[in-house]
Amino acid sequence: MRVPTVAALLSLVAILDGRSFSSPVQFIDVSQASGIAFRHAASKTSVKFLPETMGGGVAVFDADGDGRLDLFFTNGAAIDERTSSNRPPDKGNARYWNRLYRNLGGWKFEDITERARVAGRRYDFGVAAADYDNDGDIDLHVSGLGGNTLFRNEGNGTFTDVTAAAGAAVPGWSSSAAFVDYDHDGRLDLFVARYLAWTWESNIVCMAADGATRAYCHPRQFSPVSSVLLRNNGNGTFSDVSDATGIAGHPGKALGVAIHDYDRDGFIDLFVANDSMQQFLFKNTGWSTFREVGLAAGVAYDDDGRSFAGMGIDVQDYDNDGWPDVFVTTLSLERYALYRATGDGRFEYVSHAAGIGRATLQHAGWGTGFVDFDNDGRRDLFVAQSHVLDTVSRSRQGFDYLQPPLMLRNLGSSFTDVSATLGPAFARPAAGRGAAFADLDNDGDIDIVVANLDGAPALLRNDGGNANHWLSVKLRGTRSNRQGIGAVVTVVDDRNRTQSGICSTSSSYQSASDPRVHFGLADAAKVRRIEVRWPSGITQVLTDVAADQVLEITEPASKSQ
Repeated sequence: MRVPTVAALLSLVAILDGRSFSSPVQFIDVSQASGIAFRHAASKTSVKFLPETMGGGVAVFDADGDGRLDLFFTNGAAIDERTSSNRPPDKGNARYWNRLYRNLGGWKFEDITERARVAGRRYDFGVAAADYDNDGDIDLHVSGLGGNTLFRNEGNGTFTDVTAAAGAAVPGWSSSAAFVDYDHDGRLDLFVARYLAWTWESNIVCMAADGATRAYCHPRQFSPVSSVLLRNNGNGTFSDVSDATGIAGHPGKALGVAIHDYDRDGFIDLFVANDSMQQFLFKNTGWSTFREVGLAAGVAYDDDGRSFAGMGIDVQDYDNDGWPDVFVTTLSLERYALYRATGDGRFEYVSHAAGIGRATLQHAGWGTGFVDFDNDGRRDLFVAQSHVLDTVSRSRQGFDYLQPPLMLRNLGSSFTDVSATLGPAFARPAAGRGAAFADLDNDGDIDIVVANLDGAPALLRNDGGNANHWLSVKLRGTRSNRQGIGAVVTVVDDRNRTQSGICSTSSSYQSASDPRVHFGLADAAKVRRIEVRWPSGITQVLTDVAADQVLEITEPASKSQ
């Protein structure tokens, strides 16, 4: 038996690490050239208030109905060592405003925050975007510290704060949120993830490992709190059904939320990434209630039965077997968690087998998404990264606070790190937080927007991803909610390859993406069959559809059509 040389082994490691991969795709950071002057302001203090390190989020959505996707960024507020419940954060200065940028086309954006009336009034974190009132305009929900804000889109370029009038107020510290029609009545309800039972007065003194430097406290120092589910009453108002649905019975430390029908029973379920405790999977019973089944389903812990710091989350079918899989970002030394669906309502932890564990051991991840960046028909994994502690390099050698983003290329049953091949934008360290995904220029490949803590965002244009064929599916519900959120789309291309995806704006970390369901088709110039399983229960089939287009599908009025 011939023993491989050290050189051969190193060569193999290089191949497995993706260093031998030459990508035809480059991501170009066009933030400065685009006119986006926003810079997130965390307003850091010597006290090290925990909220200083948790923002912010980004939403990609069409604010004015002109067919171009606009950008919304959440922002912090002015705080200092004396900030308290009686002396709350101040958002009055324009540097702390949330920002809305209108897409002018050609990768140019215009700040319309003041005109649109979305500057906000508190220390904000997350954003969710969807048409909750089915009027054709996309509305915004902004999560924050000390409350949340529901902005109704008036259809004329302005928004109105309807939080109180709509009965949508949620107290405490809210993070991510998801619009989802959990009861299938054709109206989008709202799940608001809440992080910790934390107040300015409960902030305690925590020290770094060196014992001499103050640091941000670990979330284990604070109690969990239940998330909130608001049911859409259909008249512009919401009712809190957290107790009635079973959501309130499971306090957590929720940072990310994603939706999918994991067991394919026709009802949309909720996946929640919890920080430093078990992860939640709320199974929709179909009777307007939920059961938390994370442990039974195999997604509560890692393969050693340990909890981890769940931050960002996405749920999509990465291996194209028809069953949605789960990915959760974590902190350094915890390894990002990949759960593969086994097809029987359960999952197996495959981070090590899929190469995720080795590739992410020293990373800390936040916003994330299964995204086919090169349209080869396999969903890859993007992660916005940064350690949570800005003092980590002083106490742990080899670990950095600022980290570049990560792209893990899907090889079929495993992933490999190809970040180094995608251009300078993937070598630039930052305090990455929220991330959103969309084809911003409608050229057939997915672009990425990253919200960076206490810094400028990164607007990453995908150049070359459309060298392969693609199809983007835009849904319009009639019996279902107008955007078709919760619909599952399955395509079979002319090479007999099958993929599926869910229509959703919610996943990642405190961010909202384009609900169009995007499929990379590799060398397939046609889609032989498209099946849409609408939230109403209607199944719609289209055949012989050309690739390389945005295809709009309208839900039929009845199951017989």
